[in-house]
Amino acid sequence: MADSRGTPDTRTSLQVENLGKRVPLPSGDLTILDGVGFTIQQGEAVAIVGASGSGKSTLLSLMAGLDTPSVGEVRLDGSALSGLDEDGRAKIRGEKVGFVFQSFQLLPSLTALENVMLPLELRGDADAEGPARSMLGQVGLAERLGHYPRQLSGGEQQRVALARAFVTRPAVLFADEPTGNLDTRTGQAIIELLFRMNRESGTTLVLVTHDEALAARCGRQLRLDSGRLVAA
Repeated sequence: MADSRGTPDTRTSLQVENLGKRVPLPSGDLTILDGVGFTIQQGEAVAIVGASGSGKSTLLSLMAGLDTPSVGEVRLDGSALSGLDEDGRAKIRGEKVGFVFQSFQLLPSLTALENVMLPLELRGDADAEGPARSMLGQVGLAERLGHYPRQLSGGEQQRVALARAFVTRPAVLFADEPTGNLDTRTGQAIIELLFRMNRESGTTLVLVTHDEALAARCGRQLRLDSGRLVAA
């Protein structure tokens, strides 16, 4: 599709401009990220790769507005995060962002259904249960709605986490080592589910991973080395 000038109708989902993160130490500043910049279009699947300590998780936190940079800017679905306070960034996250973590991050006192309903309730949706039930059905857990995390396997818990991440229909989903705590077979099933839901929803997917096979499934890889972007 093109606009009236014949320009392709592409939409920027994430724009990272000259991003830097430094942490003060008694011996001097520690540079975690330095001059990182790139653009991700809506619906892309992008992997952030690199050795441990290269700055991958810090970059993810900055892109999601969970942390603030020392220098540079992140624009998330058109919103400049630097101009927002913590409440403003939290509002953007609630409206536009989903998360999947290595450690699942489910609330142990809530059932699978209640865990998936939670972000909709926090957003103020009038109906949280209907979409949550539907999303849990899509990840194959329609029979496990009333189970607590301790009653679910690791793979089932990650499926609940995926349902919770996608239920708000986020513009961007950030996944930090989403298969890191799963065995190979279960991890592969989660990967297939993650990419299927990405394709069906059009959500931009940004993955931090050590898994080169998982990274290769993405349309593009951003490689960090000692806080600098060395390949895209």
